[in-house]
Amino acid sequence: MKMSSKRIMIIAGEASGDMHGAKLAESLKRYDRQVFLCGIGGSAMRAEGVELLLDANTLSVVGITEVLTKLPAIRQAMQRVKNALSRLRPHLLILIDYPDFNFRVAAIAKRQNIPVLYYISPQIWAWRQNRVKTIKRLVDHMAVILPFELPFYLKHRVPVTFVGHPLLDRIQPQAADMTRLSTPSPTTIGLLPGSREKEVTTLLPVMIAAAKKIRQDCPTTRFLVSCADSIDAKLIDDTVNRIAEPLDIKVVKGPASTLFKQSQLLVAASGTVTLEAALHGIPLVIIYKVSPLSYWLGRRLIKVKHIGIVNLIAQKSLLPELIQADASPAEIAATVSGMLNNPKRLNQIRAELLRVRNVLGGPGASDRVARIAFNLIKKRKHPGCASIRDV
Repeated sequence: MKMSSKRIMIIAGEASGDMHGAKLAESLKRYDRQVFLCGIGGSAMRAEGVELLLDANTLSVVGITEVLTKLPAIRQAMQRVKNALSRLRPHLLILIDYPDFNFRVAAIAKRQNIPVLYYISPQIWAWRQNRVKTIKRLVDHMAVILPFELPFYLKHRVPVTFVGHPLLDRIQPQAADMTRLSTPSPTTIGLLPGSREKEVTTLLPVMIAAAKKIRQDCPTTRFLVSCADSIDAKLIDDTVNRIAEPLDIKVVKGPASTLFKQSQLLVAASGTVTLEAALHGIPLVIIYKVSPLSYWLGRRLIKVKHIGIVNLIAQKSLLPELIQADASPAEIAATVSGMLNNPKRLNQIRAELLRVRNVLGGPGASDRVARIAFNLIKKRKHPGCASIRDV
């Protein structure tokens, strides 16, 4: 690393953040080929030349109480980041979602006069809205990806830009194919149990049990299981081999879009992948489960009617949401069967899902964030730094 090069640290704590961080890294390098990038991320960010302080998979967790099992790794990661900020003195810190960790990092950066750009807002509009005060105090600029986030931050006088959704940088959905569901080939249902180990261990057995019930009603139905890059394929394979019999379930490794192309309907863990499916026009059932205590706390904190991002954008119950006790094999099977038995409604859903794209801006979110990043850097003077090898 040349001492004269710009230094940017990116913190992405989960699989979706790694994907968006990688695309952002690509855009940052287009603006400045000499830019030095480091931080926390996964294989996608590493492939784009980001020098990782540690792998984001060590921090990935779902639920309020589940974070307790990750505390040692989180403390270690925080200390590593603190040391890196002190020694590298980056010109800019870019935080991607992952608020409970990233707010602490932002506080450290603030004390060191390092500007902070927050890309992909925490869902504070859904719960714990008082955290907007923390963002106003610690963050120099918010780059938001959902249209309703812009007025929220403007209301609270936080510098903000709506940059569009980064999924549109790589998804170019076509018009809905209204003949797809009437084809004579067997119905194929995709199962997406999530991108975190806890999600997979909780949801995949439930999905497989639901698949068995669906097969009883429709013996020709085929099932595919998505294995995200952030998940050890052995976990998926072992679970399928252990409990899927007599079903013949095919495991599809890699991008979820591979599975989308083969499925008429999906059952998916709530998360970014549900929006990705929507942009492809694939109907789906959203499911979610956490510990009883996490659910109890969440019910009292969440301020929105839906948990599915697609329903939030559509501002209505466009897709079924089966949460906690409702995410049972019987309920999932009944919901899926009801949808499959109503092709007209499925086609209506497909058309509405593709219209969601119209309110998400156009491609180029990462480039817009890169421009904001270098504009923030121009406003600050920065001292020299140590080498990453000293961190």
